[in-house]
Amino acid sequence: MSVLAGIPIPRTLKAKSRIYDLKNRLDWGEPALTIIDVRDRKDYNISHITGAVSMPMNELVRRCLTSLELSRDIYIYGYTDEVTTEAAALLLEVGYINVTELEGGLAAWKAADFPVEGINIAIIA
Repeated sequence: MSVLAGIPIPRTLKAKSRIYDLKNRLDWGEPALTIIDVRDRKDYNISHITGAVSMPMNELVRRCLTSLELSRDIYIYGYTDEVTTEAAALLLEVGYINVTELEGGLAAWKAADFPVEGINIAIIA
């Protein structure tokens, strides 16, 4: 974040972000961001990035418009990078200006051993 005459000026998010970009921002406690998981609720409940909110694709635009300012920093992920791109495009079409696609989504987040929340399912053989 830049500062001009003592007033913080938020940076514009890039179209795509690496998981490390989000993790660094969370570690520094940088406020005013929302992480959105557009997968269905069943999969979200099983596992999601810590702090992410569930907004399945069929609810995404309606729920964002009723709960998030158009200038809000939004990190978004879905089942695949293609789904993530589609979700980001929907938000950009309705006027959101700081939407970034989280490259690799939950799989990349887990591969880096970053914190996740959800139900632990034990498989008994």
